[in-house]
Amino acid sequence: MTVHKTLLASAAAFGLLAGAASAEPALIFDLGGKFDKSFNEAAYMGAKRWADETGGSYKELEMQSEAQREQALRRLAQSGANPIVMTGFAFGEVLNKVSPDYPDTSFVIIDSVVEQPNVQSNVFNEGEGSYLAGIMAAQASESGTVGFIGGMDIPLIHKFECGYRQGFLAANPDGEVLINYTGTTPAAWNDPVRGGELARAQISQGADVIYAAAGGTGIGVLQTAADEGVLSIGVDSNQNHLHPGQVLTSVVKRVDNAVYDAFTAGEAVEPGVKVWDVASDGVSVAIDDNNAELVTEDMQAGLDQVREKIASGEIEVHDYMTDNSCPVD
Repeated sequence: MTVHKTLLASAAAFGLLAGAASAEPALIFDLGGKFDKSFNEAAYMGAKRWADETGGSYKELEMQSEAQREQALRRLAQSGANPIVMTGFAFGEVLNKVSPDYPDTSFVIIDSVVEQPNVQSNVFNEGEGSYLAGIMAAQASESGTVGFIGGMDIPLIHKFECGYRQGFLAANPDGEVLINYTGTTPAAWNDPVRGGELARAQISQGADVIYAAAGGTGIGVLQTAADEGVLSIGVDSNQNHLHPGQVLTSVVKRVDNAVYDAFTAGEAVEPGVKVWDVASDGVSVAIDDNNAELVTEDMQAGLDQVREKIASGEIEVHDYMTDNSCPVD
């Protein structure tokens, strides 16, 4: 029987870890929660797949506040968990501080680069997947106006935005992309009400396709788009099923594969930077029964061509995080 251990984010729960002896892997979710139907849930699905296939057990922890990051890492390392996988760029600074104190523990971070000898950094070329979504949005839009709603206003999410705008404007140079961010604090990842408000504002300005790169906040964007009869684009996990026939596609980051691979490698996980892109199928746009009727043959053919050109390097999607700029500005 598959077993996983859920650890409450409290000092009392951390204390229970001290007696653990076996080297189980561990997964720490970022703020927004394990079942955010997006980034964190993708990580969970990777851990679950590993546990289902191997019969192994693992520890998991849901963050409740920023202040718990360092304590969580140290307690898990002291408990013997190995490797320790964490989701989210916000762990970067604290991991850089903590990892040297536990040289025999392997750490895996998703969405950030930490240059330590016992850390594997997993980064995704979200811009490439977002470019594909932009191509689809341009083909599906009837108004020529589409929207982008980001979560926390940080360079990583501008990477999504920039790729989306590049793809959309490549297909429709005269079109318009409306842009909003939910906030500047981690609370921006888990505010579906605000996401819905921003979606309604963009719809009132003519947007008929809205891409939400906002974690749990995006659930409100997708719901509002469906209620108002416009199309949406999901992110991180395949969210097409949330509103069948209303979600044009989802930009999928294979966070599940990153977690699965780390758990499979165990203590022998290789340090260094691991890049997931279109060529490695690390990022993609989801086509399934829920959105098949929205994707015409011409759209699919064009999408396949663009995907091949990105993978070969013929189309170069600018990475916002290299210089904090987007060439379409």
